[in-house]
Amino acid sequence: MQATCTGAAAGQRDVDGFSGEALVQQRVGQRLKDRKETVSIAESSSGGLLSAALLAVPGASAYYSGGAVVYTAKARVLLMDLPREAVAGMRSASEPYAQLLARTARERFNATWGLSETGAAGPTGNPYGDAAGHTCIALAGPVNRAITVETGQTDRVANMRAFTKAALELLLAELG
Repeated sequence: MQATCTGAAAGQRDVDGFSGEALVQQRVGQRLKDRKETVSIAESSSGGLLSAALLAVPGASAYYSGGAVVYTAKARVLLMDLPREAVAGMRSASEPYAQLLARTARERFNATWGLSETGAAGPTGNPYGDAAGHTCIALAGPVNRAITVETGQTDRVANMRAFTKAALELLLAELG
């Protein structure tokens, strides 16, 4: 079976909405390879798109240590080994929780960087009162940083892509 690509996308790579010649995930991958550094992922409402974007770059095994979609409390315990006590007083779509996930991913995979995302993709908000389009993204490693992103959108897929792009851009900014 052979697939054919025509139109505007012909000759360009498109990984979940990232298209063009200078894709953010390609720049992240190249910088990590150049620096001989690795990244591990703990993502939630991006649903695996963050890992997929990084893995779509040829040579990803040089920098991608592993990842987990930590979408539920059960996944948090089983995949990240973070019991309820470890997150006492934190709500999941918050910068402190995102920072804990990033730090844990970094430690569990022995990576240079841990990158996490946790939020509400939509079309409705989460039980904590955050609207659709809200996420917190954190980076743990040589630099620790957390940001909150608000897209103002209810489109689930568009938010997942926006969260992924924001996470990659946060890492890229720190990689220089």
